[in-house]
Amino acid sequence: MSVYPPLTDRTSLESQPRRTPPLESGDRLTRHEFERRYGAATQIKKAELIEGVVYVASPLRHHQHGLPHSRVMTWLGVYQALTPGVDLSVEPTVRLDLDNEPQPDAVLFIEPEAGGQIPPVVLP
Repeated sequence: MSVYPPLTDRTSLESQPRRTPPLESGDRLTRHEFERRYGAATQIKKAELIEGVVYVASPLRHHQHGLPHSRVMTWLGVYQALTPGVDLSVEPTVRLDLDNEPQPDAVLFIEPEAGGQIPPVVLP
């Protein structure tokens, strides 16, 4: 059963709002299209674009991910607090290039004032 009007009724078809297709693992997308669909997919907690392919994360479990992750974040947080010019971020989206936009568990970087080379973020 089609949810769209028959093709012969052009006015009805053109007046239909454009729907954003769902974001699914395995989709091959440009970074722009990935960001558009990811922004519209409010139910998805984590998705990454690796070499132009979408990966939507599965639910995480305590012993396999949560516990080790908390220990690594504690270690990195202490390091960041005791190291001037170093900053830490949890689960940020990182634009590496046109085909890669991972969302790593943690990012530790050198602040620009301390000689780091992180470009400024320009939001669409």
